[in-house]
Amino acid sequence: MSNPFVEESESNMKKSIEVIKKEFASLRAGRATPALLDKIMVSYYGSLMPVNQLASITAPEARLLIIQPWDKAALPDIEKAIMKSDLGINPNSDGTIIRLAIPQLTQQRRLELVKLLKKKAEEGKVAVRNIRRETNDLLKQEQKDGDISEDDLRRLQDEVQKQTDKYIKEIDALVKLKEQEIMQV
Repeated sequence: MSNPFVEESESNMKKSIEVIKKEFASLRAGRATPALLDKIMVSYYGSLMPVNQLASITAPEARLLIIQPWDKAALPDIEKAIMKSDLGINPNSDGTIIRLAIPQLTQQRRLELVKLLKKKAEEGKVAVRNIRRETNDLLKQEQKDGDISEDDLRRLQDEVQKQTDKYIKEIDALVKLKEQEIMQV
């Protein structure tokens, strides 16, 4: 017997994992990837837009990103947004494209990134645990209303706990991979 609350919690936990993967992709690990710029929002004609909607972003080399705006008038705005961001990279513009040279990470910066990575992972784990708590509350309410038996409540709570454990392990695995990538010299 499957319960819609349990299925919904599984779906929400999967969404949390996807969010965490995107968060981890935006952490700079010494290699140039267009995902580094995913969170940078540019003020363009009065509205905030992501860089990847205003320009093509390529990584022709391991330590270089090239941003080519579709509208040349957006170039200064993109430059400003990159300078204001927490990337710590100064854009180099020639009037038509922006070059971002990704510097080699220092050991201290690597350790800071690992700390940030673990903080984001903990936030993800909290989100998964909150989903578990909300689902368990809904299941208890179902039992209180007489819609499910006490045995079914326990079985469904065990199922939700198994889901939670599975996704917490997945977050830990993602952290381990990203930490290796960051610490790699």
